[in-house]
Amino acid sequence: MPPSPVSLLEEIIRLPAGWHGAGSVSPHVLHRIAEFADQLGPLHHTLESGSGRTTLLFSHLSSNHLVFALEGGGSISQVKASPLFHASHVTFVEGPTQLTLPNFRFTNKVQLALIDGPHGYPFPDLEYYYFYPLIVAGGLLLLDDIKIPSVRRMFDIIRADDMFDLLEIIDRNTAVFRRSNAPLIDPQSDSWWLQGCNRAYYDKIQARSRAQKRLQSLARITPNFVKRMIPARLKRML
Repeated sequence: MPPSPVSLLEEIIRLPAGWHGAGSVSPHVLHRIAEFADQLGPLHHTLESGSGRTTLLFSHLSSNHLVFALEGGGSISQVKASPLFHASHVTFVEGPTQLTLPNFRFTNKVQLALIDGPHGYPFPDLEYYYFYPLIVAGGLLLLDDIKIPSVRRMFDIIRADDMFDLLEIIDRNTAVFRRSNAPLIDPQSDSWWLQGCNRAYYDKIQARSRAQKRLQSLARITPNFVKRMIPARLKRML
């Protein structure tokens, strides 16, 4: 008889901190991931970058879990060798995500995605680029290690975006976002003016453009003797 989800989670949590050498999320994060997954209902397609105790957990939570990871400190081999691993539910794409993601052809949307691969700039951003179009409305994006400045920078950009709502920050280090119903920003477009992090700047230059157009309209009907009294700085705007 297979173990219950609760007992399985506790067994994963009891694995030693040094179970593999590539770092690990906290027991509280694992508990919250399991709770969020339960709220989503049956998980048919999920994915993550990085491998470890989360992979063991997702191997039971998801029918089809896709993992992009590089063997480091036993992060893949330890998972595959673990009696807690449900291998038939997981597909590994091994190698640096900087190389594997651009060459991978995704065929399914996902209900949950976890970004926990390489943390140096711009590699988390690259993973986000390939992951975000796949997440269905109402699905979750998890972002680990937001204390690291390069990851925090991406966290701040995503938090400002209409496509995602921040639900929780677990242990001040793992962010949970929900995909909203906002339109998808085409990953092959520019569309910088549609992004929340750029909105204040875009509104500012739009307001400046409208003011310039009003001044130019006014200049066309302003007598020359009045124009001669206008300061040079204002004239340049006209």
